[in-house]
Amino acid sequence: MKKRLAVFSLCIAQIIYSQNYSQYVNPFIGTGGHGHTFPGAIVPFGMVQLSPDTRIDGSWDGCSGYHYSDSVIYGFSHTHLNGTGVSDYGDIMLMPTMGTVSLNPKDYSSKFSHKNEKASAGFYSVKLDKNNIDVRLTTTQRVGYHEYTFNKSGTANIVLDLNHRDKLLEGEVKIIDEKTIEVFRRSEAWATNQHIYARIEFSKPMKISKKEVNGKNEDRLFTGTKLALAFSSDVKKGEKISVKVSISPTGYEGTEKNMLVEGKSNDFEAVRKQAETDWNKELSKIEVKSDDKDKLSVFYTALYHVFTQPNINMDVDGRYRGRDNKLYTTKGFDYYSVFSLWDTFRAAHPLMTLIDRKRTADFINTFIRQYEQGGKLPVWELASNETECMIGYHSVSVIADAMAKGIKGFDYEKAFEASKNSAMLDIFGLNAYKHNHYISIDDEHESVSKTVEYAYDDWCIAQMAKILGKKEDYQYFMKRSQNWKNLYNPNSGFMQPRKNGNWYEPFDAREVNNNYTEGNSWHYSYSVQQDIPGLIAAHGGKEKFEQFIDAIFAAPDKTTGREQVDITGLMGQYAQGNEPSHHIAYLYNYVGKPEKTDAKIKYILDNFYKNTPDGLIGNEDCGQMSAWYILSSMGIYSVTPGLPEWQTTTPYFDEVKIHLENGTTKVITKNTNRSELQKLGFENIQPAKDFKYTQLTASPVIASDRIFDFSAKVQITPLNPGDKVYYMTMNSDDANVRKTFSAYKSPFTISKTTQVHAYSERNGEKSSVTVANFNRRPNYWDITIHSKATPQYTANGKLALIDGIKGDVNWRKGEWHGYQGQDFEAVIDLKSPQQITKLSSTYLQDSRAWILMPKKVEYYASMNGKDFILLKSIDNTIDAKDEKVQIQDFGTEILPTEARYIKVKAYYYGKLPEWHQGAGGEAYIFIDEISVK
Repeated sequence: MKKRLAVFSLCIAQIIYSQNYSQYVNPFIGTGGHGHTFPGAIVPFGMVQLSPDTRIDGSWDGCSGYHYSDSVIYGFSHTHLNGTGVSDYGDIMLMPTMGTVSLNPKDYSSKFSHKNEKASAGFYSVKLDKNNIDVRLTTTQRVGYHEYTFNKSGTANIVLDLNHRDKLLEGEVKIIDEKTIEVFRRSEAWATNQHIYARIEFSKPMKISKKEVNGKNEDRLFTGTKLALAFSSDVKKGEKISVKVSISPTGYEGTEKNMLVEGKSNDFEAVRKQAETDWNKELSKIEVKSDDKDKLSVFYTALYHVFTQPNINMDVDGRYRGRDNKLYTTKGFDYYSVFSLWDTFRAAHPLMTLIDRKRTADFINTFIRQYEQGGKLPVWELASNETECMIGYHSVSVIADAMAKGIKGFDYEKAFEASKNSAMLDIFGLNAYKHNHYISIDDEHESVSKTVEYAYDDWCIAQMAKILGKKEDYQYFMKRSQNWKNLYNPNSGFMQPRKNGNWYEPFDAREVNNNYTEGNSWHYSYSVQQDIPGLIAAHGGKEKFEQFIDAIFAAPDKTTGREQVDITGLMGQYAQGNEPSHHIAYLYNYVGKPEKTDAKIKYILDNFYKNTPDGLIGNEDCGQMSAWYILSSMGIYSVTPGLPEWQTTTPYFDEVKIHLENGTTKVITKNTNRSELQKLGFENIQPAKDFKYTQLTASPVIASDRIFDFSAKVQITPLNPGDKVYYMTMNSDDANVRKTFSAYKSPFTISKTTQVHAYSERNGEKSSVTVANFNRRPNYWDITIHSKATPQYTANGKLALIDGIKGDVNWRKGEWHGYQGQDFEAVIDLKSPQQITKLSSTYLQDSRAWILMPKKVEYYASMNGKDFILLKSIDNTIDAKDEKVQIQDFGTEILPTEARYIKVKAYYYGKLPEWHQGAGGEAYIFIDEISVK
C-alpha cells in the first residue's frame, strides 16, 4: 500500500510540474520605475543571471544593469542583482558586433527596441539594431548559453570587456585554444573583493582582432587592470555563433567542472526547455486560480522574483569561496550567496519556511559557515563579501523562525552560538546598546532604527535559547528585547531619538534624517514586532493604538527632511515601497479590527502591484517586495518571524493550493477559517517551555540647556510616572569627592559645567543610568553665519561652531554644520578687542557622501565689523578622491593682531567631478569648531 501511495504521489507531482506556470512570468515587471529588476535568463537560485546591461554609469535606477526606459545595450553579462538599492555585479560581459572592431563602449553598444525584445522564465532575446544581430540567451545554474545570429555577411566580433561596470582590480584572459578561453576577474564595487572565474567556449574558431591590455601582453596570456579583447571570425549571412560561459567563484578548475556537467549540450532549445521545466517545478509549489491573467502574471512573477536569489555559490563538486577568501567544500548542504537580510527576514524567508524547508536549512548552514570563516553571521553578504549594508543582525530572525517551525538539517547549538556572538559584538552602536539599553544620537547614527531592530533580534535569540532550554540566556535576551521602551516617548507615542540624556528636539515624525534607517519616526514607531501587546499597552490600550494605526494612513503623504528615494508607495506616511512599513496594516488584527487590515491589504494588492515594467512600487529588494505580495494574496503574513504563526487577511484569490515538501497540499479559499490560516503549515508545532524574565525599567530623561551662560535648571523625568528617580552630579569641584545617588524630588540649578547621572527604579528593578553633560560657555562671543546650512546639518544651532565641543568622524551623529553648493562664511564677534595669535577651523571629508574639504580657508580681522583685512589663506592638501572619512584642522599662527571681529571664509569644492558617482552634484562643506586664541 505504501509503495502504491508513493507512486501515486510521484504521479501527482509530475502532473503539477508539467503544468505551465512559467507562461505567466513577465520578467519585465520591475525593470521600470524604481523596481531595479532585470529581464535576463535565469533558473531558480542559479549562479548565472545572464542579462543585458543598459546602464554602466552607476546610477541608482541602474543597479541591476538594466532599466526599461533605456534604448542602448552595452552587452550581456552573467551576474546581476535583483532589485537592490546599491549597484554591483555585471561580470563577464560579452557583446557581439560586426565590421571594424572597437573596444570603446560607446562604439560597441547598440540601439534596441522593446518591440524586438522578449523575456520569459529562463530565456531572453533581443535584436541589436546597429548591426542587425539577433541575440538569444538561456542558462543552467552555472553555465550561460548565448546564440548570436548575424543577419549580414562580414566580420563578426565578440567583445569581452573586463572593465564593464565594476572597478577591475585584477584581470586575466588565457587562450586555451582557438575556441576556448579562460577568464579571471577580481573587482570592487559594493562587494570590495569579488572573485569570479569563467570558461568561454565558442562554437567556431575565433581570432583576437583587438586588445586593450595594461599588464602582461603575451600570445596566450593577458593581464591587467585595463583589459578588453575582441574575438573575430568571418560569417555568412544568417550564420549563428554559439557561446557557452561557465562561471565559478573558486578557480579555473571549477569552471571546467561546471562546464563538463552543465555545458555539454549544443542544443539551445533543449537547454531553454530545461530551464522552463526547472521554473515550473518551483512555481508549481503554489497554485492560484484566477480569470484575471494580469493577476496571474503578477503572482507568478512575484514567485519568480523570490526564487531569483539567494544564489547558489559553489561549484558542482561543492567547492566554494568562504568569507575568509579561502576555498572549502560543502558537506551535506548547498552554499549560497546574496543575503539581503534586512529586507528578506520579513516575508521572503518566512515564505521559504512554508514551501522550501530544505533550502531554508541550506541558507542557515551557509550562515554558520560564514560565522566560522568570517567571524560573524551575515548582515548583507554578497559574493563572499560582507558589505555591512543596512542594520541589525537579522540572520538570527531567519534562524529563530526555522527553529520555531521545527525545521531540521542544521546544528541548533552552533546556530545559537553564532547568533549570540553577533549580539555581543561592540560594533554599530551595540556597545552603548548593551550598556545603556538603548542607542542615543551621541553613540551612533540611525540610533532609533538600530535600537528597535536590535531589540527584535534579541527576542529572536531568546526564542532559540528557550527551545534549547538555556534559561539564563533566555532571560538576558528577553530583557534586552524590551530596550525599545527607552526610545518610546509616552507623551507623543512615537519612537524618538535621545541626545545628551533628553529627547532630541525639534521633533517631526515625518522627518527623514540620520536617526532612522531609510525612514522616519512614523515608519519605526510600530517596529516592536516581538511585543505588539506591550506596544499597545504603552499607547494606553487597543482603542488608542487603533487610532495610532489610523493616524499613519491619515497623515499627509509627504515626508520632510532629507530626500529618500526608497520611500515610495505612500498611503499617508505608510510606505509600501520600503520594508519598515510592511507589517503595519496587519496590526489592526491585534486590536480586534481585521476588517481594517483587509481593506488596507486589498488596496495595496490592487494598486501597488501591476503587470507592467513599472509594476513594483519600490525596489524589489531581493524578493521581499514580491514575497509580501505572495503571502498577503494567500491571506497570511508573518508579523513576527520567530513565532510559528501567521497574521491573516481575506485571501486575494478564489483558491490557492500550496504543495508542501511532506507531500501534503493545503487549500485556501476566501472562506477558509482564520484560525486555520494562523497555523497554516505549522499545525503540529508544540511550544517550548516558558521561563520567567524581568521587565525592563526605562531610563529617565534629563532636560536642561546643553550650553548655558551663567546657570541652568535641570529637570529629570521618568518615562513611567510611577518610577522613583535617583541622581547625582559631577563638576570641577568633585574631582576628589566620593559621590552617591540621591532621591530626585524637584528640578535643581547648576552654575558650572556639570555631568548629571540618573536612573529610575520600579519594584526594585533599576534602569540603566542616563548620563547628560551641560556645559557653561567657554566664551561669550556671538557668531553670525552668512551661509545657509542644510536643514539636516545644523548641529545645535550657530553656537555649536564656537562651543568648544568638537564633532567626531561619524558626522551622522549631528555635531557638524553642513553647507551644500555654497561657500561658508561667518563672522565672530569677540565682544571687545582682543590680541589674536592663532586661528583655526575644522572640516570633515567623506567623499562618498559628497562631503569634501574646502579648496581653501581664509581668515580676516576687523575692529568695526565692516572693514576686514586678510590675515591668512590656507589651501587644502587632501585629495578629493581620498575616500577615508577624516577631519582636518585648517589652523594657523599669526603675528599678534588686535581685533574684535574675525571672519572665516571656506571655499567649497564645487560640482562633483566626472569620476565621482554623484558627478554633477554639488559638494558639501562640513565645519564644526572655530577657534580663536
